Amino acid sequence: MLLPLLLRPSLCGVQASVLLPGCVRTLHSQAGHFLRRRLPARLVAQSRGRKWRPQQDEWQRRNKTVLTYIAAAGVGMIGLSYAAVPLYRLYCQAAGLGGTAVAGHDTEQVATMTPVKERVIKVTFNADTHASMQWNFRPQQTEIFVVPGETALAFYRAKNPTDKPIIGISTYNVVPFEAGQYFNKIQCFCFEEQRLNPHEEVDMPVFFYIDPEFDEDPRMARVETITLSYTFFEAKEGQKLPLPGYSYN
Repeated sequence: MLLPLLLRPSLCGVQASVLLPGCVRTLHSQAGHFLRRRLPARLVAQSRGRKWRPQQDEWQRRNKTVLTYIAAAGVGMIGLSYAAVPLYRLYCQAAGLGGTAVAGHDTEQVATMTPVKERVIKVTFNADTHASMQWNFRPQQTEIFVVPGETALAFYRAKNPTDKPIIGISTYNVVPFEAGQYFNKIQCFCFEEQRLNPHEEVDMPVFFYIDPEFDEDPRMARVETITLSYTFFEAKEGQKLPLPGYSYN
């Protein structure tokens, strides 16, 4: 009876001596497995963060540079949009493109040209102002009838209804566009600064003729009406938009 009791502690010791190292090895194995799974992931994440951070900084710097260029281009486009209309029309005046009348004239041709009496053309008049222009601007007549090779005189009226002086400058064009090359100005108020004092009102003459060759152009065979249109823009004092090679009286 005593033998089992005496042997039991020893068995427990044997079991303890056998099981304890196994438990230690098991815990060590599990801890190593855990560290292999968790710690490298954190290290990789930190490594990736250190690797990508300079690239992110570079991308942000490039994005800021691109946005700066885009903003500058936008401001430039806005500025050009205000200047494009008068500058483009002035270019067309010199080249006779886009329905603009030919500026300048040959005085000898005016004196010797022969009117084409059988070809009567109605010329209508239009007046516009730019959004920033505060003048009242309108034609004195809505239409007149002319023949190619014959001079004609028309008038526009401009008024400054404000309490400050305003300087304006005008451009013009002709519709239909193809007729612009035959529409010649002898005297007009275009391209030169016109200063109106507060509440001042003036009449502006337009002296012109249609070249007799208009009647010989097959493209003009069905053209019976020509529209002359002026547009006034506000100009800064001292600013002029001349066209080299032409004289405006």
